[in-house]
Amino acid sequence: MALKGIKIIEMAGLAPGPFCGMLLAEFGASVIRVDKVGNIEGYPDFISHGKRSIALDLKTQEGIDIFKKMCRYNDVIIDPFRKGVMEKMKIGPDDIMQINKQIIYARLTGFGQKGPYADMAGHDINFVGLSGLLSLFGRANEKPTPPVNLASDFAGGGLICALGIILALLERNRSNLGQVVDASMVEGTAYLGSWFFRSQSLDALWGNPRGQNILDTGTHFYNTYETKDKRYMAVGAIESKFYNVLLEKLGLSEDTVPQFQNFDKNHALFADIFKTKTQAQWCAIFDGVDACVTPILNLKDTPHHPHNKANETFKVTEDNCAIPNPAPRLSRTPGISMATCKIPEKGEHSIEILTELGFNSQEIDNFLTNRVITQALSPCKL
Repeated sequence: MALKGIKIIEMAGLAPGPFCGMLLAEFGASVIRVDKVGNIEGYPDFISHGKRSIALDLKTQEGIDIFKKMCRYNDVIIDPFRKGVMEKMKIGPDDIMQINKQIIYARLTGFGQKGPYADMAGHDINFVGLSGLLSLFGRANEKPTPPVNLASDFAGGGLICALGIILALLERNRSNLGQVVDASMVEGTAYLGSWFFRSQSLDALWGNPRGQNILDTGTHFYNTYETKDKRYMAVGAIESKFYNVLLEKLGLSEDTVPQFQNFDKNHALFADIFKTKTQAQWCAIFDGVDACVTPILNLKDTPHHPHNKANETFKVTEDNCAIPNPAPRLSRTPGISMATCKIPEKGEHSIEILTELGFNSQEIDNFLTNRVITQALSPCKL
């Protein structure tokens, strides 16, 4: 696997950090999640399959010492906390790089390390809003609609952070030195939207208010339509050659339904036509045809679509949970989905990890007694 031999420390956090660690793990990296001791409220971690967990009290000097010892033998730290949190515990980049000059210290934050918002709390909706992209999402004459927590948490956050880590690891091969990766979700999301910012001068694309342009549901030929069985089809026939095929399959002609005129009227016409057949019937008409028309699948049906099955896009677990397989595909060293591995209990591998670090049984017993670490038992399956 491409990242075999790379060792990652992932500070336990919400979705972006675990997703970044998941990406690296599924391409071969070994990932240790550092959890807090005790019962911590929050959402379950759905993407930590195949990682290991140590529950460590970083409010104690012993816990800090253990963490620093871990850093001597690891390649990457994923820090998902706000500016200054790690520095207060004396395990910020300056502290850790004195111990290991080769370590990659990845800081994954919402607002970054400087600026008026750097100390503020926030979530995906705030970051995508500040990036400018949220202003593009939504129907005409309606308020902006956030695309769940996809754009900033996972794309502009976890994915961009993983890219930064891999770039820093690549550069380390030349310099033999680590560096800090500053992955701000606002900046990452804005960068993700580079094409939108750079194309704003093209009035043919963006000359109208939100929801009234070619790519934001302002036209009938780039839109979604409900079918007879309350499902939906996606239509993206932008080019005239595809639009003509679309009209042919709908029993229409451009003489009566011109592509760049009467958008509202034509949209209403398309909406009525698509409601006359089920999604399966429309698929029978459009599958394999260059009309840029495809079904909109729900998460339950997506793994069973013939195209996704042919490409093995998903792995379906024993409990019927669909997990996307790692992407992109590498011909010699592909990623391997960790979906069949269990999610570690908090602290499940504490003793195992301390033993690997060279601590003896008496030292480990003292850590357990003083709750510097906690050891969770793996659930027994009989």
